[in-house]
Amino acid sequence: MSIKEILLDLWNNQTFRITVESGIKLAVAAILGGFIGYEREHSHRPAGFRTHILVAVGSALVMATSVYMFEIYKGQTNLDPARLGAQVISGIGFLGAGTILREGFSVKGLTTAASLWAVSCIGLAVGLGFYQGALIATVIIYLTLNLLKKVVSKGNTGKTLYIEVEDINEMAPEIGRIIRKCGANLHSLEILYADGEDSKFKKKSSLVLKALVYTKAGEGLDLIRDSISSLDGVKDLYID
Repeated sequence: MSIKEILLDLWNNQTFRITVESGIKLAVAAILGGFIGYEREHSHRPAGFRTHILVAVGSALVMATSVYMFEIYKGQTNLDPARLGAQVISGIGFLGAGTILREGFSVKGLTTAASLWAVSCIGLAVGLGFYQGALIATVIIYLTLNLLKKVVSKGNTGKTLYIEVEDINEMAPEIGRIIRKCGANLHSLEILYADGEDSKFKKKSSLVLKALVYTKAGEGLDLIRDSISSLDGVKDLYID
């Protein structure tokens, strides 16, 4: 018996064929999910490379299991192959919610939560065998995460202001008002604690506001710095 005949006999074996197909689906889901996860990991997001791979592979397994059950019990009982997949789409919300963090006065993680949901949909498509849709969706999602953020900030110069203050509750609204008054966009405002001897600030333990500010080609940055530094409750200011 030739090698070709042996392989043909193996492929005609249902168990072997399902095993190979499942392995291919899970591997493709891991690659596509990891592709998206790498971008999130590179952006230092709470859910990164491994998390996205696990979500994609798990979703693909659920969908592949659903298809397998439908094929095995076809004609014996009424089974909806989309039933398990629907539970993934609704159930992924708990994981996405865990990536949404409130840091000081800003909320982060919404985009990562959306990427997790999208990756779960990619996994479902792969599990169903819809490789074309999964691949196209992966490319679109990656371009959205990696390139569109550059388009959004095009023409703007982002600067990070580290402001040592005496009273967070009193100074945060005032600092935000000054930044907006100077025509800049306050992207986020977070509370940090600068500890250690290598701190940029005077004290070893400082209460610091971290402000991400976008200005048109750097215009108004000097005015923002001077205006904030002149406030009575501001001890020090550092621009990165």
